[in-house]
Amino acid sequence: MQLVVARIGRAHGIKGEVTVEVRTDEPELRLAPGAVLATDPAQAGPLTIATGRVHSGRLLLRFEGVHDRNAAEALRNTLLIAEVDPEELPEGEDEYYDHQLIDLDVVTEDGTEVGRITEISHLPSQDLFVVERPDGSEVYVPFVEEIVTEIDLEEQRAVIAPPPGLIDDRAEVASSRDSSEDEA
Repeated sequence: MQLVVARIGRAHGIKGEVTVEVRTDEPELRLAPGAVLATDPAQAGPLTIATGRVHSGRLLLRFEGVHDRNAAEALRNTLLIAEVDPEELPEGEDEYYDHQLIDLDVVTEDGTEVGRITEISHLPSQDLFVVERPDGSEVYVPFVEEIVTEIDLEEQRAVIAPPPGLIDDRAEVASSRDSSEDEA
């Protein structure tokens, strides 16, 4: 099984280093020197990590065969993909790989259908579920325990307790606001 572990950012310096957006909870294991990673697009790789270091809070990697800024810049936006044993599961009880969450049905605590997870967006502050609604629109649900109250892999669903306005249509939010103003 393959998992995206990082996305290559811009070149750093003139010796072939690149910044990376880490997409794994185990960068010391998945992005260690000597690791061989597949790529998306496939023609960019495979890439073998020669060195890695943290600079100003950002992970910098250099790959074997990439010796200058131009070669490093050509890798920009390439996804780095690690091969993982399918039986290997995250160590923590409430930790999941993206592939475990993609395609889960999303419902509210009262059972109302919200949609289906189509993507996990890894942001610096938190992860977001990109949820496609039945009408084809998308809603973004922060993957935090206050909102995502349960992940049930057997039932293939994520249960959420959304705060007001997170999944409500704008018209519904506006009409509830208007009715509360009428009461005042």
